[in-house]
Amino acid sequence: MADDLRQSAIDYHRFPIPGKLTIVPTKDMATQRDLALAYSPGVAIPCEEIAADPSKAWDYTARGNLVAVISNGTAVLGLGNIGALASKPVMEGKAVLFKKFAGIDSIDIEIDETDIDKIVDIVASLEPSFGGINLEDIKAPECFEIERRLKERMGIPVFHDDQHGTAIIVAAAVINWALITERDLANVKVATSGAGASALSCLDMLVSVGVKKENIIVNDRDGVIYTGRDNMDPYKARYAQDTKKRELKECLDGADVFLGLSAAGALKPDMIKDMAARPLILALANPTPEIMPDLAQEARPDAMIATGRSDYPNQVNNVLCFPFIFRGALDVGAKQINEEMKRAASRAIAELARQEANDLVSEAYGNSSLIFGPDYFIPKPFDPRLMVLVSMSVAKAAMESGMATRPITDWAAYEQQLTSFVNRTHLIMRPVYEMAKQDKKKVIYAEGEEQQVLRAVQVLVDERIAHPVLVGRRSVVSQRMERLGLRLTEGTDYTLVDPENDPRYHDYSEAYYKLMQRQGLTMMEARTLMRTNTTIIASMLLEKGEGDAMVCGVVGKYHSHLEHIVDIVGLREDVSVPAALVLLMLPKGNFFICDTHVNADPTAEEIAEMTLLAAEQIRRLGIEPKVALLSHSNFGSHAYHESAAKMQLALEILHRVAPDLEAEGEMQGDAAINPDIRDIIFPNSTLQGQANLLVMPNLDSANISFNLLKIIGGGVSVGPMLLGVKKPVHIVTPAVRSRGIVDITAHAAATVEAQRTGDTLYSDDLPQYGV
Repeated sequence: MADDLRQSAIDYHRFPIPGKLTIVPTKDMATQRDLALAYSPGVAIPCEEIAADPSKAWDYTARGNLVAVISNGTAVLGLGNIGALASKPVMEGKAVLFKKFAGIDSIDIEIDETDIDKIVDIVASLEPSFGGINLEDIKAPECFEIERRLKERMGIPVFHDDQHGTAIIVAAAVINWALITERDLANVKVATSGAGASALSCLDMLVSVGVKKENIIVNDRDGVIYTGRDNMDPYKARYAQDTKKRELKECLDGADVFLGLSAAGALKPDMIKDMAARPLILALANPTPEIMPDLAQEARPDAMIATGRSDYPNQVNNVLCFPFIFRGALDVGAKQINEEMKRAASRAIAELARQEANDLVSEAYGNSSLIFGPDYFIPKPFDPRLMVLVSMSVAKAAMESGMATRPITDWAAYEQQLTSFVNRTHLIMRPVYEMAKQDKKKVIYAEGEEQQVLRAVQVLVDERIAHPVLVGRRSVVSQRMERLGLRLTEGTDYTLVDPENDPRYHDYSEAYYKLMQRQGLTMMEARTLMRTNTTIIASMLLEKGEGDAMVCGVVGKYHSHLEHIVDIVGLREDVSVPAALVLLMLPKGNFFICDTHVNADPTAEEIAEMTLLAAEQIRRLGIEPKVALLSHSNFGSHAYHESAAKMQLALEILHRVAPDLEAEGEMQGDAAINPDIRDIIFPNSTLQGQANLLVMPNLDSANISFNLLKIIGGGVSVGPMLLGVKKPVHIVTPAVRSRGIVDITAHAAATVEAQRTGDTLYSDDLPQYGV
């Protein structure tokens, strides 16, 4: 296994190109004018502006979103003093984490120097280039002095993550442990193994959140740090106690917390047996902790345990905080990262662990049940909510403590900006959410027992988007809500329709039978289906007015759901076939693809009809549709082929019945996206710019295109949105996550609200075209 890891790591860093970083321009450099603006002579203008007002650098350069990761390689985690050059893979990795988790651009700088004065001079001279400095893997005690001097000399945040990152997470862990065990931090006794940069910073942070200094006793490799001990640097001496204890085992007698930042095996099982009830063991040595969790649990079954490892619960991982601390600090132009900002980060991280985990976090960790308690009191690094919660808390603390030079005035807009980074559908769906929230609609969920539906319901209730109506067995729904740690109350937060016990069963069975009796359905079959087929139950609830909209498809095949919906809810009078529309958000832009799920080989008339339905839906999102009818043929180049001829005929129909709709075809995909290619092939095209509604000749091409673009292009999707049904009904797919269910619910609820109010965003007054 070790050999495999070694080779995998080598290959990862070597291929396809060496390293983990590259530089990508944010502006086009496609023309001579672009060059003139990017460099000479145009570049002189922002230079003059910045010379006159240095704050303009935040407006005209990347400095405000750029952090330097700086190390001299003297204390690389787990490797020691390996030197500046050998530390470069670690620093590149840190830069990648900044970008991945917080959208911050970062450059690693390895300094081949150990003299404190020279390091400070080198780093301080970089201030014009960066918005922040992240010091990394510099040994103690030099790191303390380097950071102190740089904070005094520089007007941008300087943050030694080895010290403060770990400390912030440790403080969050202690806050939550105290809450679970009903401890008062002022009375908590802490025994520490290790007195390096990280350990001392952790102790400072614990004191900052309420632990008393006199209740902390520290051990280094020479034993207890006590008053009068020889050869102590001033940083350790701050925690010297007047005590007769000289060994770690003595310090643990009656201690509430063990904090280990020392060496593997430093804590033996017998040493923790005399700790206080329900102790906290923070064994943070990497890669092997002071005591392995299974040994600690065996010796003290009542203990709560955290390590630095990802293969055990409660990982103390700096990535929980440093990207988001810098995000908040940069966004307000903070001069420093001070104690108030660090405390705010700790409390925000602690608060997040107390919230139920969403499905992205659960899936990343093997669909485990993450409920606040002994096995989950530190949130997971891949929790996307860290970006919003921690960044906002840090930004507010910076402003309140006088550190901000560019204060935020619109917190709602800032929250939306952060949310849009972790949830790429947020920006385009914002108007939809606002519409849905105006009047909570009842939305029926056919698969009310499923985990992703239940997680979505919690979000819908918290954000006041809809009132969920769940179809599911009461015992199963209750059990799963409890397992997921959801805060939902039947009757108040949601309505439950239990197929095993509902007074409407006989009436609904008879009504369903009357609908289907001439399609070979018997009364016995109708009664059975009204007990067992949740899509039929949900459709009947919608048809009978027990809800305003419906969502299904989490379990089962798309067409099986669609068949029941068409039978019971029915199509609009002006529609002959339903269709499915998906929104795919790609780096190149936002694209709608039709029809990805319904019609295998539609006729030209059906393609025209579904295009009109899709255009109507897109306009309801506040976007003007630009239609490209796609084919392997370009404007008649293969007109003899049946599919190309079909798309040509569909275009003729669209031009006849919807002359105001910007539509063109038949054309290949590159011509639809790139107007330059289209101008060469067909300069008389009526389509201007990039198409945003891509209509495919058949189901194969639409579905294959959608799934390939989503995976290869790194796309995020909304939908599928079902078109042409009398009432708002949407069929999702089994791969949907809870956020996808929330998005489609908001869409359905907003549609109902628009139909009620006549709002222009979702208006029934849109052009109706008959084919």
